[in-house]
Amino acid sequence: MTRWLPATCLTAWLGWTCLQAQALGVVHLVPTRTGISTSVFWQAAKAPKATLLLFPGGGGGFGKVKAGVAGSRNFLVRAAPLFVAQGYNVAIFGKPSDKSELDYPDRISGAHMADIAQVLAHVRGLSPLPVWLVGTSRGSVSATAAAIRLHDPALAGLVLASSVVNRRKVGAVPTQDLAAITLPVLLLHHEKDACTVCSPADVPQILKGLSHAPLKKLVLVNGGANPLGNACGALHWHGYIGMEAEAVGVIADWVAKPVT
Repeated sequence: MTRWLPATCLTAWLGWTCLQAQALGVVHLVPTRTGISTSVFWQAAKAPKATLLLFPGGGGGFGKVKAGVAGSRNFLVRAAPLFVAQGYNVAIFGKPSDKSELDYPDRISGAHMADIAQVLAHVRGLSPLPVWLVGTSRGSVSATAAAIRLHDPALAGLVLASSVVNRRKVGAVPTQDLAAITLPVLLLHHEKDACTVCSPADVPQILKGLSHAPLKKLVLVNGGANPLGNACGALHWHGYIGMEAEAVGVIADWVAKPVT
């Protein structure tokens, strides 16, 4: 089901800027380990249904924030206003103060799990609603690890977009203990994703590994337009370029009512 922006929302080439009457995003610095803080971009929805804790790909982070809008081109960051418009609070996991970027080994480390746990507690302080972990590309490594290792009752489910499936990458989703995940899981992937570490042909192995997930679903999409740059980049099929609203609609609909 495709969902479109309200008439008062416009698209910009570098991302989505929603002009409808809603709270702008703000950056929080959350103490997560001794002497370490982690940035979080928070944007609240009106009458929210749940909170989405987003894990961008690449080196992580949400870019510079200007006028309440996060500036990264990453799919989840570009799409954040769309999630808010659909009635979801958005919390975008940034970077800890001791890291300039989050590489693959970082995303399965104990330090990263400690940071996520504290950010999750902070987000729960901002809204008592259930929290869904949502990761894209390299962020799928973080979200999967958190779903396995954090046993917070606030967690309602897991969404993985453009998952890292190449087993040569440390923390690739199929190499993690997927059988330990007991949350509903949605897998979203573009059929034309040509990123060498995110081949759509290998995504079903994730579904197979989720042997204890109460609900699980794989959705392959084939839409969008005008891919640009690197096949693993945010503005290619890998980043759902030209079909952000449709991709958000798939996620939002499933989070609202998980079905197989």
